Amino acid sequence: MQIPDDLRYTANHEWARAEDGGRYRVGITDFAQDALGDVVFVGLPEPGMALGAGDSFGEVESTKSVSDVYAPVAGTVESVNDALRQAPQAINDDPYGEGWIILISAEGEPPQDLMDATAYREYSEASSS
Repeated sequence: MQIPDDLRYTANHEWARAEDGGRYRVGITDFAQDALGDVVFVGLPEPGMALGAGDSFGEVESTKSVSDVYAPVAGTVESVNDALRQAPQAINDDPYGEGWIILISAEGEPPQDLMDATAYREYSEASSS
């Protein structure tokens, strides 16, 4: 299971990568995509949508289930990964790269409850046992 050190993680298995200008690229973790199985559909929000930290902004549907996806930071959806409409399996193939879901322009400081890679590794190992 991949858990990149440069990301922050939620208890719902989303990741957030800080980018320039107070923006965060967001997706679901390798742990989450593996648990879901083959992703067949991704419900994306509209750019401009305002989100609070922890708000649901879309869903990921797999051959096993449908799961909501939650914002790790408060802000506004700046853009979405439109490529997922035609190739949702990118979440399975490259969850931390081509499988990103949204880009958020954050408001204020990121929540303090986001986990670093070490904490998320421990959390996900406990979740799988």
